[in-house]
Formats: sequence, structure tokens, C-alpha cells
Amino acid sequence: MEKYLPHNFLAEKMILSCLLTNFEAVDVTIKSIPIEAFYFKNHQEIYKAIIFMYQNKLSVDILSLTIFLQENGLLLQVGGIKVLLELINQIPNLIYLDEYIRLVKDKFLRRSLIKFGYKIINSGYVTNVPLENILNNLENELFNLVNEIKIEKTFNSRVLLKSIFSELKKKFLNPTFPGLPSGFSSLDSLTQGFQKSDLIIIAGRPSIGKTALSLNIILNVIKISRLPIIFFSLEMSKEQIMYRLLAIETQINQLRLKNGKLYQNDWIKLNKIIKIISKMPFFIDDSPNLSIQKIRSQIKNILLEQTKVGLVIIDYLQLMQNSEFKSVNRVEELSQITRSLKNLAREFNIPIIALSQLSRNVDNRIDQKPILSDLRESGSIEQDADLVLMLYRIKSLNFNLNQDQTLSITELSIAKQRNGPLGTIKLAFYKNQTKFTDLNMITEV
Repeated sequence: MEKYLPHNFLAEKMILSCLLTNFEAVDVTIKSIPIEAFYFKNHQEIYKAIIFMYQNKLSVDILSLTIFLQENGLLLQVGGIKVLLELINQIPNLIYLDEYIRLVKDKFLRRSLIKFGYKIINSGYVTNVPLENILNNLENELFNLVNEIKIEKTFNSRVLLKSIFSELKKKFLNPTFPGLPSGFSSLDSLTQGFQKSDLIIIAGRPSIGKTALSLNIILNVIKISRLPIIFFSLEMSKEQIMYRLLAIETQINQLRLKNGKLYQNDWIKLNKIIKIISKMPFFIDDSPNLSIQKIRSQIKNILLEQTKVGLVIIDYLQLMQNSEFKSVNRVEELSQITRSLKNLAREFNIPIIALSQLSRNVDNRIDQKPILSDLRESGSIEQDADLVLMLYRIKSLNFNLNQDQTLSITELSIAKQRNGPLGTIKLAFYKNQTKFTDLNMITEV
């Protein structure tokens, strides 16, 4: 007895019937399922013909489809006029189109999974390709397949308003930030914390303190929320990151810390802070070749161990590369990466912070306050980001307190906030300790 791959014959017929009787159904369907989602070859040919007619602004109905198929020598191939007449006799209900699409897509993804399984087996026999390359390619395919499996739900206004009312009631009884507090009160008052599913960009020129600020945020978030944080460092090693964290928490000069020139009191502070940091749910990945797939895989690994992830930080965006998006145009490649990061934020419902370089245009201007167009290789960075923070130093305010404390005043400008106000906050930056402190000063733009 022949064993068929998963399919749903009736659901395929109902979709094609909807397309022939309801013109508005065509746009919805072609955005939801590809041609190969149909299992039967004649259904694929009919669907392909409907797509061609729709895209070329031709009328889509039983008569025009029959003529089109006949003129292109495809009528007999799809089963003749009898098959087409059966489609319009189905009397479909457009209300259930989404359900028909879901059924067909479900079977298509199951077939794709079976095909992927065979590919894994066959890949095991390939010995002339490095195993790492094979596993990376398989991981990419699995990543794309998992993304396709996500079911988009549509909710009516009654359900949504009920959920919103319940959420507002909780906030009224227990006032809290809707997002993760950064630990900088001036910033949190403007942003209400880092929101779930948001892509946040922290941009600045080199050596301005982007990494230091992100580490300060990490420590603040962990202390306040106790949620795990994953830090992807493409520029610094995990050891360098830990030295910076120790400098922030112990307030010991980073250079003395690295050289081991410590006083007796330093050892006491160091011992205490090491015990505290070692218990923090903080994870570092300093892999030099970071991909979207690797980020996703690491998030899932942490979720298996910790059940929750509070925040993901990437240092920094322009060092990321992805073979899947390789393009002659670096701007286009980076745009694809930022779009994927935004999708990851939505998939795991967590805020993702990506550090970004600014172009040299800033240095050539009299007013060196960065603007969105200064984002290096910007592409769609500012479009995909929900929140863009620009870090820059006010050079005129610079104080040398002592050997361990070199203080400068930095500004953090909210250049974009999708659902909030713009503004500028001032921070004190102790360079030798890589520590930021909020000055609680807000200047509205």
C-alpha cells in the first residue's frame, strides 16, 4: 500500500474555490502560502495561474482561468474543465479561509520536516565538507522552518480590550514600569523601561563608552529584576568583560585591577564583589563569528536552563555577519540582520539591545550631537529599531578627580522612540572605572 506524505485534499480545494469566487481572498492567500504548499500538482498549476493573473491585473474567475489554462496548454494537465467546475461547486465560506490556509500550511510544514529529516541523514554521509559547515547549514534550515511554524492569531476588539483593561487594573493596583528598568531613573522616566519585543539601538563613536554603558545596564537590570541576561561580545573577550564588571562594582581603577597593583582594602572589596557577581544569572558569548542562528540557539539553551531570559545585548552590530544574507551591498546585509534581530525580539518576547557605531560625519560638524542619519551603514536600522539612544560626550565638562577617578559628563539622547517622547539625559562617566551614574537631569527636545 502506497504511503502518502501529509496533505489535505479538501482544504486545498476550498482555498482554490475561495480564490475563484472571492477576488479579495487572492491577496491574503498569496501572502500566506507558497505554490509548493499545495500537495497535488494540478492544484499547484491552478494556484500558479491564479497568482500570475492576479499580479498582471487580469480578472480571476472560472471563465478567465479556463481560457488562460487552455491558451497555455495547461487545461488537460490540471484535469480539464471538470476539475475547475468542481472547484466552484464547493460553495466555500470566506470566513473560514484562514482555517483552510492553516490546514494546508500545517501539512506543507510537516512535509518540509520529513524532507529535512532525510537531508540530515544524507548529510551524515558527506565527508568532503567540514562537519561544522554542514551543521551550520542544517541549523539555518531548521531556524527558517521553526519561524514558518509560528501561527499568527487574529483577535477581535472585545478580547483585546478585555486583556488591556485587566492589564491597566494590575498597573493601577501595583504601579510598576511596564518594561525592564535600566537603573538610570532619568532614562526610565522617559522610556518606562526596556519594553518586551523591542529592538533597542545604543549608538556612539568609538571609545565613547557604549560597552561600558551596556555593562552598567546589565548590572542594574540583574539587581532589580533578577532575570538572566545574555551578552554577545564580538569585540572583547569574556575575560575583558569580567575585568570591566569588577571595575564597575569595586570602583577600583581598571588599569590597577588588570596589573594586579591592589591595596589591602582592594582585596577585601574584590573578594566580596566576586562572590556577588558569581551568583548573578549573567551569560557571556564571545564567539567572533556571531550569526542570528547562533543568538537564537543560545537564547533557547539559556531558556532550557533558566526558564526565562530578561535581556539580550549584542556588542556590536557592525561586526555581525551572516552567510545567509551575504550581499555585495553591506548596507543591505546589515538591514537584513537588524530585521532578524527585531524578529527574534518578538519571537522570544524580550528586549534586545544592539550597540552600533556612528559614522565619522559627527566629528566633522560643529554640533556633534548625533542624529539618526549618522548611524553607520544605517540601512533600515532606524526603521527596525523601536528605541534609538545616542551616546556622546560633552568635551567642555571634564574633571580629573584623582588617579582612580577621571570624570566626564556624557549625554544620552533618545533619537527615536516608537511610542514615547524624545529627550536627553546627562550621565557622569568615571572612565577609569567604566562606571556611569545618573545626574537626574532631563532636557526635553
